[in-house]
Amino acid sequence: MKLPFVITAVWVFFSACTRPAETTIPTASFDVKGKEVKIYTTADSSELRLTQTSTKAFQAASQPLETEVAIFVNPAKTFQSFMGIGGAVTDATAEVFATLPAEKQEAFLKAYFDKADGIGYSLIRTTIHSCDFSSESYTYVSDEDKALGTFNIDHDKKHRIPLIKKIIETAGGKIPLYVSPWSPPAFMKDSKNMLRGGKLLPEFYPSWAQYYTKFIKAYEGLDIPIWGLTVQNEPMATQTWESCIYTAEEERDFLKNHLGPTLKKEGLGDKKIIVWDHNRDLINHRAEVILSDPEASQYVWGIGFHWYETWTGGEPMFSNLDQVHESYPDKNLIFTEGCNEKFDSTRYQYWPNAERYGKSMINDFNQGTVAWTDWNLLLDETGGPNHVNNLCFAPVHADTRTGELIFTPSYYYIGHFSKFIRPNAKRVSTAPSRSTLLSTSFLNEGGTMVTVVMNMTSKPVTYKLYVGSQAVEETIGAHAIQTLVY
Repeated sequence: MKLPFVITAVWVFFSACTRPAETTIPTASFDVKGKEVKIYTTADSSELRLTQTSTKAFQAASQPLETEVAIFVNPAKTFQSFMGIGGAVTDATAEVFATLPAEKQEAFLKAYFDKADGIGYSLIRTTIHSCDFSSESYTYVSDEDKALGTFNIDHDKKHRIPLIKKIIETAGGKIPLYVSPWSPPAFMKDSKNMLRGGKLLPEFYPSWAQYYTKFIKAYEGLDIPIWGLTVQNEPMATQTWESCIYTAEEERDFLKNHLGPTLKKEGLGDKKIIVWDHNRDLINHRAEVILSDPEASQYVWGIGFHWYETWTGGEPMFSNLDQVHESYPDKNLIFTEGCNEKFDSTRYQYWPNAERYGKSMINDFNQGTVAWTDWNLLLDETGGPNHVNNLCFAPVHADTRTGELIFTPSYYYIGHFSKFIRPNAKRVSTAPSRSTLLSTSFLNEGGTMVTVVMNMTSKPVTYKLYVGSQAVEETIGAHAIQTLVY
C-alpha cells in the first residue's frame, strides 16, 4: 500500500545509548524572515490525512490584538532533547503481522518506520515473555527452575523476533528497543499465578533479576540490541492478565539491591532503567521514594508513565509530570504506554480516539517528556488477539479474513509528530493565546522548526503563528491537527 503522502526531508537517526545529549542548535539566532511554511493537515469530516494543504510565507507583523488568536514561538527558549516516538511489538502484533500477505507486510512496515513514505517511528518496546496481548501465558523457563538453567526464547523466534528484525531493517538498521515484564513466572510469586497481581517473593529477587539479563543477552545474541528496560509494567494494578504488585519501597529495594547490581555485574550497566511504568496519578510518590535514595537513583535513567488514570472518570494528570520534571531534572520522563480501550469495530474512524493522542502528546511534551511510546503497533479485526479478552484499539488494524490494513485517525495524529520531529530535536517555547488551541514546537538538528497545532473544538479557528516580529496566518478546521514546518 502506498501511503497518501510523500514528504522529502532531512532525517536524523537516534543511535545513542546515553541520556540525550544537548544539541548545539543556534536557537537564539533562528530567523524566519523570508521563510516559507509548509502546512500539513488531518481533519475530521474530510479526506485530509497528513496532507500538505498550503504553503505560506512569513510576513512582518505587529502586536496582536486581543481579538486575534495567536501562537507565540520563542526559539531562544529551549527545553528537553527529543528521543523519539514509537510503539510496542507485542505477541499480538507479531502474530497478526504473520498472517498478512507479503505486500501488506511491506506496506505496514513502511507506514510506521519509513521516514519518507511513512511516519518515521524511531522507538519500539517489547515484552519479557507474555502479557495480555499474547495468545497464551508463557515464560522462558520450566516451572520451579530457580537457577534458570532451562531459559530459552524459542517462543519469540516464531513471530516476534522476525518482525523486530524487519522493523530494524526498515528503520535504517538501528532503532532503540526497550523491554518490560508483566509478571515473573508463577512459581516466583506469593500467589503462584502470573495473572491477577500477586507479589515477587523475596527469595526469588536474585533469580528474577538474572532473568532480565538472560533475556537481554539472548536478544542481543540474535543481533537485536536492547537500549533499556522498565522494572515492571503497571506495578500498582491487579489485572486479570499478567501483573505483579510492587510498592514504591519494594521497587526501590529490588532495583538497588538486585536488578541494578546484577545488570552491572553482567556487563549490562549501560542499559537504561525506567521505573514506575504506570499512570500519571501516583508518579510523584513513586519518583520521590525511589529517587530520594541515592543508591537506587544511581541506576535510574528515567520515569515511565501511562495515560489510564482517567479510569476514575477524571481528567489526565498532566501537571504531575511537570512537578516530577522540576523536582528531578536530571531524570527523563518517557511515556511508555497508551491505547484506546474497549474495542468496537464500528469505531475504527472514531475521531475522539485520535484527539486523545494529540492532546496527550502535546501536553506530555510540554511537561518535559523526551519520548512517547504507543501500545500495540497492530491488532486484528477483533482488537486482539488477547488471551483474557482485554480487546483494544491500535492505530492500525488488520482484517485477517481479507488481509486488508485499516488505518485509524490515531495513526495520522501520531504521524503529525513522529514524521516531522526527529531524534535530538529541542523543544522550543510555544504558547497559544486561546484555550481553543493546543500547540508544541521542536527545532530539529538540521535547523527546521516544527510546530504542531490542534483544534478540538467544533468550529474552525483562524490564528497567527508569531516568531519574533514575523507571523503567518492560517486557519485550522474543526477537530483537526496541523503540522507547520519552517
